[in-house]
Amino acid sequence: MGTHSVSQIKLQKRLRRLTGEAVADFKMIEHGDRVMVCLSGGKDSYTLLDVLLHLQKVAPIQFEIVAVNMDQKQPGFPEDVLPAYLKSLGVEYHIVEKDTYSLVKELIPEGKTTCSLCSRLRRGTLYTFADKIGATKMALGHHRDDIVETFFLNMFFNGTLKAMPPKLRSDDGRNVVIRPLAYCNEKDIQAYSDLQQFPIIPCNLCGSQENLQRQVVKDMLQDWDRKTPGRTESIFRSLQNVIPSQLADRNLYDFASLKIDESAASRFVDVLNL
Repeated sequence: MGTHSVSQIKLQKRLRRLTGEAVADFKMIEHGDRVMVCLSGGKDSYTLLDVLLHLQKVAPIQFEIVAVNMDQKQPGFPEDVLPAYLKSLGVEYHIVEKDTYSLVKELIPEGKTTCSLCSRLRRGTLYTFADKIGATKMALGHHRDDIVETFFLNMFFNGTLKAMPPKLRSDDGRNVVIRPLAYCNEKDIQAYSDLQQFPIIPCNLCGSQENLQRQVVKDMLQDWDRKTPGRTESIFRSLQNVIPSQLADRNLYDFASLKIDESAASRFVDVLNL
């Protein structure tokens, strides 16, 4: 980072520490792993690659890193940016070309949000490519704020209590997805990206899509954090402290067989024998 202020050095150390803790807590990376780091050209994935390259140098285990970007053939996509950047790092990389842009535009009516279909198509392609190159883990750049936002989106619009897990096995069992930035907040990642001057590539497929429900939830959480600092962090901690008996999912907890314990000691005192 060259000559930077104490606060900037602390920022870098904090991101590295939190990433290391998440990797260790969920055993995301093991000795001999081949980790496919998915690069979108945004701040999150650049930070992910940067921190994992450092972790690769200092970790007591050996693992490979291969960077992969999916060129979805958006008009005006700067095809030379990521290859030039990755070559400068000396990182093994692949550019996967697949025209999902045309398919999304064909299937999604004008004015409707495209993120859901776009992400599904991208994920399926990357799953297949990870299998092709022998990647044992697929690293995504989702951070703590993404996870909390997803939790509320699922609760508000799908009626489910679920988020983005830090580690996930695909339905067919052939891929393990990891999110090493799970403990990092978006504000720190943005500051680090600005500091490092990563060559950011904007997503031109979806545009601003101001009516995205995710943006509505993001705004809600940011407003909460302004009024009560630390609330998003507290919500994230709650995802790590789930008590099934205090919810209402009959598949997670056997409510039907609950009855009084006849052998339990009485909580009442016999006043007459005092």
